[in-house]
Amino acid sequence: MNAIKPVFENITNELNSIRPGINIIAVTKQVGVERTQEAIDAGIRHLGENRPEGLALKLQSIDAGVSWHYIGNLQTRKVKDVVNNIDYLHSLDRLSLAKEIQKRAEKPLKCFVQVNVSNEETKSGILPEETLDFIRSLTAFDKIQVVGLMTMAPNTSDSALIRTVFKELKSLQLQVAAEKMEHAPCTECSMGMSNDYVIAAQEGATFVRIGTALVGSESEAK
Repeated sequence: MNAIKPVFENITNELNSIRPGINIIAVTKQVGVERTQEAIDAGIRHLGENRPEGLALKLQSIDAGVSWHYIGNLQTRKVKDVVNNIDYLHSLDRLSLAKEIQKRAEKPLKCFVQVNVSNEETKSGILPEETLDFIRSLTAFDKIQVVGLMTMAPNTSDSALIRTVFKELKSLQLQVAAEKMEHAPCTECSMGMSNDYVIAAQEGATFVRIGTALVGSESEAK
């Protein structure tokens, strides 16, 4: 029996009741190959990893028509190990990373620019007021397609604060999209995780990143 399938169906129905078409990324960083395969068997077609080693292991063990998302901070020195094995990068946040992607990528990579909307020192990402200029600076990088923006809300139970952060990212995404830059259509918003994906969906998320609430967690995951 596939334990993930009913959970996935419930979350899908929940999101469809808010707005159809939201993409669910199963964040499989805390589970092993077997649980990841179970997620695929349940019908999940977007998988998220945040470590090059975890991504490599699953790519070796799983052969399926899924889209791979790299959702963690990507060190410049690790770009060569990741960039040609993923479909989406959710953490483009500095020019040095963009330059390394341009150097290593064999084809254009769909990227989300990570924005630190809440301005927390512990979070990666560029500041909202720097976002538009940063994206404009990527014009000549033909291996980078800015498909959207990504943020993480503060770790808090204050739903009003979380909502404010998501509202700001959505507003910024629409601002970038209005520029109609060829290299940056910026039509997507990646926001919302296990604890706040409903709020994210209500505020315009097109991708949500759900880990423990969808696939659980295995301390022994490799």
